Amino acid sequence: MSQEVRVRFAPSPTGVLHIGGVRTALYNYLFAKKHGGKFLLRIEDTDQSRFVAGAEQYIKDSLAWCGIIPDEGPDQGGEYGPYKQSDRKTLYKQYVDQLLDEGKAYYAFDTPEELDQMREELKAAKANSLNYNSITRNNMKNSLTLSEEEVKAKLDAGEPYVIRIKVPSKEDVRLKDMVRGWVNVHTSTMDDKVLMKSDGMPTYHLANVVDDHLMKITHVIRGEEWLPSAPLHVLLYQYLGWEDEIPEFAHLPLLLKPDGNGKLSKRDAAKHGFPIFPLAWTGEGEDAELKGFKEEGYLAEAFVNFLAFLGWNPGTEEEIFSLKELIDRFTIERITKSGAKFDIQKAIWYNQQYIRKMPIEDLGTALLEQAHAKEIDCSETDAFRIADQLRERIDFIPQLLERGKFFFEAPTDYDDKVVRKKWKETAQVVLPAFADHLETAGDLDAEGVQAAFETVLEAHEAKAGMVMQILRVAVTGEAGGPDLMKIMEVLGTKEVASRIKKACETFDEMSSQND
Repeated sequence: MSQEVRVRFAPSPTGVLHIGGVRTALYNYLFAKKHGGKFLLRIEDTDQSRFVAGAEQYIKDSLAWCGIIPDEGPDQGGEYGPYKQSDRKTLYKQYVDQLLDEGKAYYAFDTPEELDQMREELKAAKANSLNYNSITRNNMKNSLTLSEEEVKAKLDAGEPYVIRIKVPSKEDVRLKDMVRGWVNVHTSTMDDKVLMKSDGMPTYHLANVVDDHLMKITHVIRGEEWLPSAPLHVLLYQYLGWEDEIPEFAHLPLLLKPDGNGKLSKRDAAKHGFPIFPLAWTGEGEDAELKGFKEEGYLAEAFVNFLAFLGWNPGTEEEIFSLKELIDRFTIERITKSGAKFDIQKAIWYNQQYIRKMPIEDLGTALLEQAHAKEIDCSETDAFRIADQLRERIDFIPQLLERGKFFFEAPTDYDDKVVRKKWKETAQVVLPAFADHLETAGDLDAEGVQAAFETVLEAHEAKAGMVMQILRVAVTGEAGGPDLMKIMEVLGTKEVASRIKKACETFDEMSSQND
């Protein structure tokens, strides 16, 4: 591409940033970086009535956690700022005035009650459209039906008004979407959308187009829900004389519920107990406490990898990609048209893969922090060894301490099913003998423990399969887990011997109760 690629992510600070919004930001970022372009963050806060305190910072923090760093934005600055629409308020009036002067927009003075009445009348008449458009505007109170004197009088009197775009009645508006191909809309199906209110604050449609033009945006990559607005935006570009600078559009598929039946919502997340927001949020009402991927234990790299595949694929069987690799492989052409099902099990799988690839130093340090937070004594050496054994048995890093609790305290509960099945004559002889052997064996590594165990088995003409599972239960309390010999290496021979002897007494009690 000869022209510098410039894309933007333009969220409204009206609440928590949904995972679909993060995906939009990610695809914009990947596209810009793939083509050596710029990724902009623009805060679209024109609707002050819906502003939520803390939402703007939440957006910034979410992008930062994902590694999606804007080249230009409210914090980064840039030559096309300001990057908050509320700070650009004075920029929009000249474009509205241009549209008014050229007869491409008009004042409308209709009250909410008059608008409701118009829609009720159209509904009663079973009209195809219940909106303000090229037909209904002729019967409403606006500068197209009022005289210049009447309009001036209303403006001078300070009557509330809006400025609407004048959509032509019998034309086609065409645009080529990079995901969906050609889109053709007849203007008879379009509304005369509001461009500006009497307080001088523009609506989304006007501000969006003006800002994209002034910021030299070359590609608009956004959610499918904005596709119906695209023809209006194209018309605005044409009306303002920018038809040669209309950006290319790409409308992304919806994120669907796990069963594919409808758009994914926070209600679905609450119902099934999984997060759909990047970071946790504490607010009011139904948003009082919302789960975040970060706080639930997901690694940022895993989350981004998972997110990239919700609507895109590389065309191969590969699934694990770093952010840099995603940039190298990303293309708009590989984005699907159909909605993408949200699969939390896949997100967990990604997290597992990234945990298994983590440097053991990072994993061990995380375990050390968890242990110290619970005032549990643990050396750095042991933390690293334990973390290495647990890495393939956890879904999330916060599970390290809980899944490895037997490393730090002797079990008090034992798997009853295994005890009833395996606490037989052979085990009742071998386990105490093994404990006695370990008490005098000194420090042993995993291989040494294995050799000692085989020595005891041989002495009693027993096979490992007859006692291995009950030995594991004696040492850990659990029927499964990491390599038992390595567990015993970490615990040390004296601790293992003590646990086995205590367990044998308990197993005898359990057996007598079951008889």
